[in-house]
Amino acid sequence: MVGQPRSERLLAGLRLVAPGRPLRDGLDRILQAKMGALIVVGDGSEVTKLCSGGFHLDAEFSPQRLSELAKMDGAIILAPDASRIARANVHLMPDPGVPTSETGTRHRTAERVSRQIDVPVITVSEDMSVVAIYRGGEKHTLEPIARVLARADQALQILERYRARLDGVSSSLSALEVEDLVTLRDVASVLQRAEMVRRIAEEIEGYVVDLGADGRLVLLQLEELMGGVADDRRLVVKDYFRPSAGYELDDALRRLSSLSTEQLLDLHETSAVLHLPADVNSDTPLQPRGYRLLLKIPRLPEVVAERVVERFSGLSKILRAGVADLVQVEGIGEARARAIKDNLSRLAETSILERYE
Repeated sequence: MVGQPRSERLLAGLRLVAPGRPLRDGLDRILQAKMGALIVVGDGSEVTKLCSGGFHLDAEFSPQRLSELAKMDGAIILAPDASRIARANVHLMPDPGVPTSETGTRHRTAERVSRQIDVPVITVSEDMSVVAIYRGGEKHTLEPIARVLARADQALQILERYRARLDGVSSSLSALEVEDLVTLRDVASVLQRAEMVRRIAEEIEGYVVDLGADGRLVLLQLEELMGGVADDRRLVVKDYFRPSAGYELDDALRRLSSLSTEQLLDLHETSAVLHLPADVNSDTPLQPRGYRLLLKIPRLPEVVAERVVERFSGLSKILRAGVADLVQVEGIGEARARAIKDNLSRLAETSILERYE
């Protein structure tokens, strides 16, 4: 289900041609007139070095002007934000040694220019009636809005199911933490589902970019479904990974993101993300530090949770701590200590009840 993620550079180019943007309107006009076009979004010195002939315009951009200029054979050069038309009827001369997998002249030129310099290059195919955008080694073909909406809707349904499963294993982990019965399999199950949810959401974000102004409702649904997922994923790793010199929390999160789908389902790969010993198995007991449960307490700053964990060195000791013990932590007065104690007791009771219902 999860497609290849698109780079931020390509996404920035796609935002320029999203529905509702003037450049997309101009591209649609070119398609409707059954014409072709080659458009470079960027007019810096590195672009002008590849240009030959044509004429300077430096005119304000409008969809009508773009479609009229497309009647000529040469390329059109736009400002980096597509607000102005810099040149038209230009012959582009990229390095012929730059590799390309395209066959048509216009598309070969577009891919070579995009690989040679870091700018978005857009092609409109006269024969195929297709718009493609190139940047670096990436290519993205613009699809009809109805098709993108259908894919986004399907992805949202899948995300909803995965989020429900994530909530289930996350609640189960909370109960096991309270009972001090956590194993590597339990932690891996949460991390696997949290990471899959993140990847599906990343794909939907790409659809939101493709949809432009038409993607507002999709974005609202995505934000609702993803509420708290990123924090929970981070805190699970923070509770269980073993830091060392050169391997901190951010390194563990990056490693988790880099796993392939097959690796993500492998317990040994998950234990490597957490920097656990190589000889651990699925039933190896693990002790949570307590960040995740502590930060479920309303209005408890993370810096205070850090001090509590540092003071007690683990969730089991935090749960046994009394108000007098908690007051000894810097930044915790008697009122906050009682709030922490009461909330942890309530969370523990709720988690166990949910587990055994």
